[in-house]
Amino acid sequence: MFFVAKILISAVVISAASWLAGRSPALAGFLVAMPVATVLVLPFAQLEHGRTADTIALARSILLAIPASLAFFVPFLFAERLGLGFWPTYALAWAALAAGYALHRIAAGMLSIG
Repeated sequence: MFFVAKILISAVVISAASWLAGRSPALAGFLVAMPVATVLVLPFAQLEHGRTADTIALARSILLAIPASLAFFVPFLFAERLGLGFWPTYALAWAALAAGYALHRIAAGMLSIG
Protein backbone atom coordinates (compact mmCIF):
# COMPACT_ATOMS: atom_id res chain seq x y z
CA MET A 1 0.00 0.00 0.00
CA PHE A 2 2.86 2.37 0.82
CA PHE A 3 4.28 1.71 -2.66
CA VAL A 4 1.01 2.84 -4.27
CA ALA A 5 0.94 5.96 -2.07
CA LYS A 6 4.48 6.83 -3.18
CA ILE A 7 3.45 6.48 -6.83
CA LEU A 8 0.39 8.70 -6.32
CA ILE A 9 2.32 11.39 -4.42
CA SER A 10 5.07 11.42 -7.07
CA ALA A 11 2.50 11.69 -9.86
CA VAL A 12 0.74 14.57 -8.10
CA VAL A 13 4.01 16.50 -7.60
CA ILE A 14 5.00 16.10 -11.25
CA SER A 15 1.50 16.96 -12.47
CA ALA A 16 1.35 20.00 -10.20
CA ALA A 17 4.66 21.28 -11.58
CA SER A 18 3.34 20.81 -15.11
CA TRP A 19 0.12 22.67 -14.25
CA LEU A 20 2.07 25.43 -12.53
CA ALA A 21 4.09 25.98 -15.73
CA GLY A 22 1.00 27.55 -17.28
CA ARG A 23 0.43 29.87 -14.31
CA SER A 24 3.95 30.77 -13.23
CA PRO A 25 6.66 29.51 -15.60
CA ALA A 26 9.46 31.00 -13.48
CA LEU A 27 8.29 29.23 -10.30
CA ALA A 28 7.62 25.99 -12.18
CA GLY A 29 11.06 26.17 -13.76
CA PHE A 30 12.68 26.63 -10.36
CA LEU A 31 10.74 23.71 -8.88
CA VAL A 32 11.53 21.41 -11.79
CA ALA A 33 15.21 22.38 -11.70
CA MET A 34 15.32 21.25 -8.08
CA PRO A 35 16.15 17.62 -7.60
CA VAL A 36 12.44 16.73 -7.36
CA ALA A 37 13.21 13.03 -7.04
CA THR A 38 15.38 13.82 -4.03
CA VAL A 39 12.67 15.90 -2.39
CA LEU A 40 10.38 12.88 -2.69
CA VAL A 41 12.83 10.05 -2.01
CA LEU A 42 14.31 11.36 1.25
CA PRO A 43 11.06 11.43 3.25
CA PHE A 44 9.87 8.19 1.59
CA ALA A 45 13.12 6.45 2.61
CA GLN A 46 12.85 7.78 6.16
CA LEU A 47 9.22 6.70 6.49
CA GLU A 48 9.84 3.31 4.94
CA HIS A 49 13.06 2.37 6.73
CA GLY A 50 13.09 4.68 9.76
CA ARG A 51 16.88 4.87 9.89
CA THR A 52 17.90 8.53 10.09
CA ALA A 53 21.60 7.77 9.63
CA ASP A 54 20.86 5.92 6.37
CA THR A 55 18.63 8.73 5.11
CA ILE A 56 21.33 11.30 5.86
CA ALA A 57 23.89 9.08 4.09
CA LEU A 58 21.52 8.93 1.11
CA ALA A 59 21.28 12.74 1.04
CA ARG A 60 25.08 13.04 1.17
CA SER A 61 25.43 10.52 -1.63
CA ILE A 62 22.95 12.49 -3.73
CA LEU A 63 24.89 15.70 -3.07
CA LEU A 64 28.03 14.04 -4.41
CA ALA A 65 26.18 12.42 -7.30
CA ILE A 66 24.65 15.61 -8.71
CA PRO A 67 27.90 17.13 -10.01
CA ALA A 68 29.21 13.68 -10.98
CA SER A 69 26.07 12.98 -13.02
CA LEU A 70 26.53 16.25 -14.92
CA ALA A 71 29.49 14.54 -16.62
CA PHE A 72 26.85 13.02 -18.93
CA PHE A 73 26.38 16.40 -20.61
CA VAL A 74 30.07 17.22 -21.16
CA PRO A 75 30.39 15.42 -24.52
CA PHE A 76 27.45 17.43 -25.84
CA LEU A 77 29.42 20.62 -25.16
CA PHE A 78 32.16 19.51 -27.54
CA ALA A 79 30.19 17.49 -30.11
CA GLU A 80 30.05 20.17 -32.81
CA ARG A 81 33.66 21.22 -32.34
CA LEU A 82 34.74 17.58 -32.69
CA GLY A 83 32.37 16.93 -35.60
CA LEU A 84 30.50 14.20 -33.75
CA GLY A 85 26.96 13.11 -34.54
CA PHE A 86 24.32 12.41 -31.95
CA TRP A 87 24.95 8.67 -31.45
CA PRO A 88 28.73 8.87 -30.93
CA THR A 89 28.17 11.81 -28.59
CA TYR A 90 25.47 9.88 -26.74
CA ALA A 91 27.83 6.92 -26.33
CA LEU A 92 30.55 9.22 -25.01
CA ALA A 93 28.00 10.74 -22.64
CA TRP A 94 27.34 7.31 -21.14
CA ALA A 95 31.09 6.71 -20.83
CA ALA A 96 31.46 10.08 -19.10
CA LEU A 97 28.60 9.16 -16.77
CA ALA A 98 30.36 5.89 -15.91
CA ALA A 99 33.50 7.88 -15.09
CA GLY A 100 31.38 10.25 -12.97
CA TYR A 101 29.94 7.27 -11.13
CA ALA A 102 33.43 5.91 -10.46
CA LEU A 103 34.44 9.28 -9.01
CA HIS A 104 31.25 9.31 -6.95
CA ARG A 105 32.09 5.91 -5.49
CA ILE A 106 35.62 7.04 -4.63
CA ALA A 107 34.35 10.23 -2.95
CA ALA A 108 31.59 8.34 -1.12
CA GLY A 109 34.18 5.86 0.16
CA MET A 110 36.43 8.66 1.35
CA LEU A 111 33.51 10.19 3.24
CA SER A 112 32.30 6.80 4.54
CA ILE A 113 28.93 7.21 2.85
CA GLY A 114 28.45 3.95 1.12
